[in-house]
Amino acid sequence: MGRFILELSRPEVSADFLHKLGRAAFETLAMSFVGTLLAAVAGLVLAFLASDGPDSRPTILALSRLLLNLLRSVPDLMWAALLIISSGLGPMAGTLALALHTAGVLGRLFADASENAADHERACLRLAGASPIQCFLYVTLPSIIPQLLSYTLYRWENNIRAASVLGVVGAGGLGQMLSYHMGLFQMSETSSILITMILLVVLVDSVSYVTRRNLMR
Repeated sequence: MGRFILELSRPEVSADFLHKLGRAAFETLAMSFVGTLLAAVAGLVLAFLASDGPDSRPTILALSRLLLNLLRSVPDLMWAALLIISSGLGPMAGTLALALHTAGVLGRLFADASENAADHERACLRLAGASPIQCFLYVTLPSIIPQLLSYTLYRWENNIRAASVLGVVGAGGLGQMLSYHMGLFQMSETSSILITMILLVVLVDSVSYVTRRNLMR
């Protein structure tokens, strides 16, 4: 145990290894960002279909909510393991896994925000002949944008942590490096990777927290 701790206290700082570490950190950051962005777009579409309102159709409403439940009930680690079989090792599987799981979470949150929005203006537009999509785009969506952005940024915080772990199953990024070097018991390299993970999570958390506070003012 003493030797183990001693090796962890001596992180690898060679130029070649730090270059690989920087690329893996950027890959992890890109996975979390793109996965969250895709999830926000998909979640917004599903939220429109899953929102319970006067114009909603029971069949579409039930199917949309069932899909949201399915997407968020399967853990992102399981999505990554399944997607690796079809798309192979690398960040593509990790990005899609984050997008699928997060779309289920954001879609449910977006739908709740849409249902809780004031509907008197929407009712006025409906009486004037506007379609449900037009009412959603021009009345409901502008009123809940701060909430949607806040939810999306919060999920990005969670996804940067998840992206760091997804690489353990071969989905790329820092997690894949961590799994490789831990498997070889290279504790100095493992220490550098863990430090990078912590710094990356702290950076994204700080940016997201400050942005969300400014949005809610």
